Amino acid sequence: MANFTGRTVEMAGLNQIVNQGANVILLCGPGGVGKSALARQWAHSARSRFADGQIHADLRGFSGADPLDPGAALTAFLQALGTPPQRIPADLREQVALYRTVTATRSIFLLLDDALSAAQVRPLVPASSSAVVVVTSRRRLTGLIPDGARLLDVGPLPGPAGVELLGRAVGRERIAVESGEAQELVRICGGLPLALVVAAARLAARPRLTVRRVVSELADETERLSRLSATEGLSMRAMIEVSYAALTPAAAMLYRRLALHPGTEFCADLVATVAATDPGDPAPVDGLIDELLEASLLEETVADRFRLHDLLRLYGREMSERHDSEDDRRAVSRAILEFYLAAARRADLAVTPYRRRLPYAYQGRPADTPAFSGRADALAWLQRERENLMDAGRAAVKLGLHELAWQLSDVTWPLWLYTKDYARRLEVDQRGVQAARAWGNRQAEADMLKRLSRVQSRVGNHQAAERYGLAAVERHREIGDVQGTVDAEEGLATLYADTGREQQAAEAFDRVLTARRSLPDLRSLGLTCLNLGMLLTRMGRPADALPLLAEATDVFAGLTETDPYNGARVLLGVADAQLGLGDLDAADDAATEAAGRMAQLGSANEQAEALDLLGRIAERRGNDDIARRCYREAVAIFESIGSPRLAAVRRRLEDVRGSIDEQ
Repeated sequence: MANFTGRTVEMAGLNQIVNQGANVILLCGPGGVGKSALARQWAHSARSRFADGQIHADLRGFSGADPLDPGAALTAFLQALGTPPQRIPADLREQVALYRTVTATRSIFLLLDDALSAAQVRPLVPASSSAVVVVTSRRRLTGLIPDGARLLDVGPLPGPAGVELLGRAVGRERIAVESGEAQELVRICGGLPLALVVAAARLAARPRLTVRRVVSELADETERLSRLSATEGLSMRAMIEVSYAALTPAAAMLYRRLALHPGTEFCADLVATVAATDPGDPAPVDGLIDELLEASLLEETVADRFRLHDLLRLYGREMSERHDSEDDRRAVSRAILEFYLAAARRADLAVTPYRRRLPYAYQGRPADTPAFSGRADALAWLQRERENLMDAGRAAVKLGLHELAWQLSDVTWPLWLYTKDYARRLEVDQRGVQAARAWGNRQAEADMLKRLSRVQSRVGNHQAAERYGLAAVERHREIGDVQGTVDAEEGLATLYADTGREQQAAEAFDRVLTARRSLPDLRSLGLTCLNLGMLLTRMGRPADALPLLAEATDVFAGLTETDPYNGARVLLGVADAQLGLGDLDAADDAATEAAGRMAQLGSANEQAEALDLLGRIAERRGNDDIARRCYREAVAIFESIGSPRLAAVRRRLEDVRGSIDEQ
């Protein structure tokens, strides 16, 4: 087949299944994914296996025409196998019996393409143990499994294979000139071979048309399906329409509503929330999920986690606009966003229970949100759903749901606290400020300005950080929020420390500490002691730092359940101060314990800080081997998270290596 490319894993899978003795293999996947091409290519590669030949049949399951009747198929098969027409009975059971007799000793390959159901396929399976049947279907046809069938899922082509397909169809030189655009075209087409062939046909018909132009045309999601259905005989929309038309009304409604999800992947709890928006008596959600999976309109990526292919999502949105009212679509979209807020808030409460939060009145609180076994489980959920939470925040802004957009920004705090993903955090905090202003809530604006100031400092935008920090102090003062004002002033003190204004920072921290002692928040007092203690160590005053760090240790010793993260941070401060005083044993003990705790908490950044400290301690002891190992581990972590601390630790590693070279 001229344009067949890739599929080495699937081809190997087919060979393995046949070598294991299976006689019936079901290739399942959405329309246009290339199931038929794969089956034909494998049949061609394996033709020497089948001494009695091959039979290919189109069962027309999703063609739009009437599915091929098993009796008609058997008649054609029997004739192809040499049975005279007059010997073929009219009764289906008699046809099946004759077919099994005729095929009992035949080594044949049978391709049953586009099957509708197990009932359509079952009578067509030969009796011979040396025969192989490959069935393609958009449905999973699990009814064939008790008969010994094996399932093989066929997914979209990976990027390089998609580019290779374009090269074969259009010309490799032409594609090579625009390799980046070709990769983007594969992405836009979702790796579906049919969509790529349609795009390639347009390029082939117009030799001077650039790939960049086609990508630009397809970038508009509202026109993408139409443009991928404009080639005679090839239509992505028609392929999907047939599958959609076969759904029950309840499954069709769920499919349309899931298409409104702002991200690419979602969990079973989200599906249950969307199903519950059905104004009628909703059908059992598990059955609806099974129906969509069976129709290959939904893909299960891992257990209880699903995705809609991009083109299937676009079609679902088209159908939603056609069949559902604007109010219904808006209500479903809000239910999806509120699911993420409710679930993320449960996780937030598990990870950082001490935070101040603004209340939120749900339109309809989701009944199915995940339960977390503990802090690690909750943080893992936040990390797993990070992109969905980002997409949900963007969607809330587009819908004009400003309060909800702010809440979706606020609730992600523990994710950024532990992962230090500054690029995403910057986007979230900027969106939070904009949403608060559109909402008209000065408390929300003040809180988010404080966060935005900190992340701007982390990414090196110090002027912007100071501007936002001062604005946060002003907003908190305007609304009479004493605690918020002190928090924002501490943020400014931290900024001064980050930008080398250490004396100014120490004076600001002193003022904040005095204010903290008159407030009831013990945890914040401990944080200020920690921050000032770490600064004093950096200023060459570790002896002055230790009493503050001891006070912080006492505070967080009573908060091990609610804030283990900052309790471990205190150990980092103690280790650095003891290193400054020359007590290497005490420094090593504190840094080792901090590294272990941070690893357990999943805080890679602080784990790397502890490793850096251990490297410095080892250097002071003259143990360069241990120092190099610690620095290498710290560099690897800082590199993986894009930390601005990377350069400094890498220099230390190079200095240790240099000292070895000089010896």
